[in-house]
Amino acid sequence: MLNLERLRTLDALARLGSVSGAAEGLHVTTSAVSQQMAKLEREVGQQLLARNGRGVRLTDAGQLLADHAARILSQVELAQSDIEAQRGEVVGEIRLGAFPTAARGLFPATLLALRAAHPELRARTRELEPEDGIRAVLRGDIDLAVVLDWSNKRLPVPGGLARAHLLDDAPDIAMPAGHPLAERDTVDLEDFAEDDWVSWPEGEFCYDWLMFTLRSKGIEPRIAHLAGEHHTQLSLIAAGMGVCVAPRLGRGPVPDGVRLVPVRQKMRRHVHAVWRADADRRPSIRAAVAALREAGRELDDPLGDE
Repeated sequence: MLNLERLRTLDALARLGSVSGAAEGLHVTTSAVSQQMAKLEREVGQQLLARNGRGVRLTDAGQLLADHAARILSQVELAQSDIEAQRGEVVGEIRLGAFPTAARGLFPATLLALRAAHPELRARTRELEPEDGIRAVLRGDIDLAVVLDWSNKRLPVPGGLARAHLLDDAPDIAMPAGHPLAERDTVDLEDFAEDDWVSWPEGEFCYDWLMFTLRSKGIEPRIAHLAGEHHTQLSLIAAGMGVCVAPRLGRGPVPDGVRLVPVRQKMRRHVHAVWRADADRRPSIRAAVAALREAGRELDDPLGDE
């Protein structure tokens, strides 16, 4: 009989394209991936991997079995969903991930609501950037991720995932209180063509969005400082080190010496929950989405939809 964990390893190899990628996705060593694949090859009596330069590729037999593995793993998820749905009770464990400001802005109210309504459900949470959250849902590391995209730059969501809109978040521009534009009622991004910028770290979705957005306005941004935490960014602004985009979700206290001014153009972060479509019937997923929606309803910007 085919071993489910070895099929999971093959599925990760097929999706992620390399032994190292599969190892990272499964949180194991590359040696463990190679050992699992060697055992799977002995089980099926065929070669599943072939060398391809310095890497590997799936053989025809490997690709055929990988296609079956994806369907088998999906059926396992569906079986779990059906069992939970038949029982009809919101119990067990649910694993949630969210980008940092959503974790700060949405999780406390969501977790309190779940605890009050479903005391037999154990929720576990972790911070994950949007793209990492989607990968974690696809791998099965978490059950649901809160992710974001922007009104002018969408985050690709792979097939096989369901999604629900939670809220729209309108960011401001944060600047030192002594900035020439600090007393304006609204500002345009073009107003800051000559300013230094404080940004999210390179490689993050919001960093890519900032570069794309400013360049679309004809601005070649001067990125002076990189910081993942919004509190760090705002502290740098308070020290006069530049300007930054400051979303409202999960913002928390603003340091003295920082002025927040709305952007005249519609500029919105769209916040969504995503989960595997084959887990859609799980009562715990539905309860978590409902609680997140209720938490988001208190914060939603009614002008968010473009």
